[in-house]
Amino acid sequence: MSGQPNVLFILSDQHNAKCLGVAGHPDAKTPNLDRLAAEGVRFTNCITQNPICTPSRVSFLSGQHVHNHGYYGLGGPTPRLPNLLGRLREAGYRTAAIGKIHCPDNWVESVSDRFLEAYFGERSDYAEYLAGVGLLNDRDDDVLQEWDAIGGGGQGLDARASRLPFEHCVEAWAARESIRFIDACGEHPFFVHCSLPRPHECYTPSEPYWSMYDEAAITLPPNADYDLRDKPPHFVQVRRWQEAPDSRMWIFEPRTYEAGRRRVLHGYLGCVSQVDAAVGMLLDHLDQRGLAGNTIMVYSSDHGDFAGEHGIIEKAPGICADAITRIPSLWRFPGHFAPGHLTDQLTESVDLAPTLLRLAGLPAMPTADGKDLGGLLTGGHEPLREVAVTENPWSKSIRTDRWRYVHYPEGLFPGQDVGELYDLQTDPWEMQNLYHQTEHRDRVCEMGRRLLDWLITTTRPATFHPPLQPGPEAANHHLAGDGKALPGDIRKLVEKGQDKYL
Repeated sequence: MSGQPNVLFILSDQHNAKCLGVAGHPDAKTPNLDRLAAEGVRFTNCITQNPICTPSRVSFLSGQHVHNHGYYGLGGPTPRLPNLLGRLREAGYRTAAIGKIHCPDNWVESVSDRFLEAYFGERSDYAEYLAGVGLLNDRDDDVLQEWDAIGGGGQGLDARASRLPFEHCVEAWAARESIRFIDACGEHPFFVHCSLPRPHECYTPSEPYWSMYDEAAITLPPNADYDLRDKPPHFVQVRRWQEAPDSRMWIFEPRTYEAGRRRVLHGYLGCVSQVDAAVGMLLDHLDQRGLAGNTIMVYSSDHGDFAGEHGIIEKAPGICADAITRIPSLWRFPGHFAPGHLTDQLTESVDLAPTLLRLAGLPAMPTADGKDLGGLLTGGHEPLREVAVTENPWSKSIRTDRWRYVHYPEGLFPGQDVGELYDLQTDPWEMQNLYHQTEHRDRVCEMGRRLLDWLITTTRPATFHPPLQPGPEAANHHLAGDGKALPGDIRKLVEKGQDKYL
């Protein structure tokens, strides 16, 4: 049992992949994440399966694409689907999920030896902690008190310094509780899912992370102020709403778009650095305990944030931008992964579960759609896939090594032909939508065909005809764990020429 590696999977919420020191951001201060990248592998083109929290998290932990697991919203019934924690627990691991877990009810709780949820409401474990230290009334990660006081509803999108000292902020709490669980595992291998709620709003970093940034000197991204004439209607609408002189989104003075977006970017970068500090707590503890050499450490995020790109703050509408669909992905396993390795090969969040199970020496989950990153983690550059896809129910974003295409059905914008196509080689900030340009019509058609092929060949049907005949290769495809068949089983029939009903 002691030969199995430990796993520490850190997931932040809404971290723009560009907002890392190691990624070349001019302002972001992330020394611990930079260290993680230097000592491990950084994937520069990791694509999330969905641009909001719960669907993305289900994909991470199940290894399954969104159109297969079916969760597109922020809730739902308990999935009939195995997950990474359950599989590792069955193999003798001690498992914990701590922080902003944000998955369907009882899917993760039931397979965790320790489960602590930062949300929702005063019944949460973090709220109980704050109440115990007399600071519950100062909590400002869940709801911005000033926004709540004026009946704004939701969390509020303005920014200020937190009322809480760092030692009591939600990120420090989650890191500390993760450390406590690690220490309690003794000689047992552990899997800890430490889920840090920021840099998602509320944009209220504690000191010293708020004062770490000079608001007036913050660098706006190159695409902060260009003309959005070729963008989808809902994208333009969000920008106009935020720019409006009477916008209700600003709480603090000056209540203008220019001042407000700088204030929010100030808070966002402070939250990024606060997340980085929590990662540093975990890194230091692994070093102090002598556990770093036998612990796989992964840092990623469920989706990105505009962080001022396209003149927009927050993440809606997320399917429209690389700022949201591309996420940070850092992996470290001393002596096993290539230190300092940088790869731009396309990877996806569904690759986490298959890769970790293989590294733990365990069988793959047959329900998982992701791929094993092993070759890339050891210094290779061979591509794993030709496309990576982010899904909404009625829109899909497909990435190749150079192009990103977004498909919208006609019914989403009646009477309008809406789509997006970007050449990321010449336009990495996505300021020129090529979808309507005549010279790119063939590219639009090609990307649409590739998306359709991807959807068809990755969808998991409940049954198919003809069924595989009994025998080893049938692989009990009706018993894959989620009651659905495996796309690979269909491929076997195609290869045999039994394709009349496929």
